[in-house]
Amino acid sequence: MSGQAKTKRAPKEKRESSGSSSAGGEGKGGDSQTRSFRAGLQFPVGRIHRHLRQGRYAARIGAGAPVYLAAVLEYLVAEILELAGNASRDNNRIRIIPRHIQLAVRNDEELNKLLQDVTIANGGVIPNIHAVLIPKKSKGSSKSSASTSNSQEY
Repeated sequence: MSGQAKTKRAPKEKRESSGSSSAGGEGKGGDSQTRSFRAGLQFPVGRIHRHLRQGRYAARIGAGAPVYLAAVLEYLVAEILELAGNASRDNNRIRIIPRHIQLAVRNDEELNKLLQDVTIANGGVIPNIHAVLIPKKSKGSSKSSASTSNSQEY
C-alpha cells in the first residue's frame, strides 16, 4: 500500500516542481501564477488541459490549445449569462432560472443555431402563435358582414 501511495504522490510533486521552476525563473521563490491568471481568464486553463489529455482527443496537446478553448468557453458562457440576465430582468426576477436561459438562447439567432439540438431541462418553449390562428378583429359588425359578402362574389 505504501508503494502505491508513493506512486500517487510522485506525479503531484513533479507537477509542483515544474510550476515552481517557471516561477523560479522570474526570480521570485514561492510566487507562482496560474495559466488562467497569465491569460487573463476566469476559466481554469490547467483543468481544461488535463481533460484534453485524459480525453484522448489527440496524442499530443499543445500549450496554447487549452488557453484558446478556455477563452472560447468563457466567452460563450458570458454571452449566455448576459442574455439570460436580461430575460430574467424582463420577467422581474433576480435569479436566472433554466427558463431564462432557454429564452436567451432561442431568441438569439447565432446561439440558437449553435444549440439547436440541445434540450434545456425545465426550459419550456418559446411562446408562438401562428398568425393564421389569430382571429381578425373587426371594428364594426356591419362592415365585417359587408366585406364577407364582397369576398364571396367573383
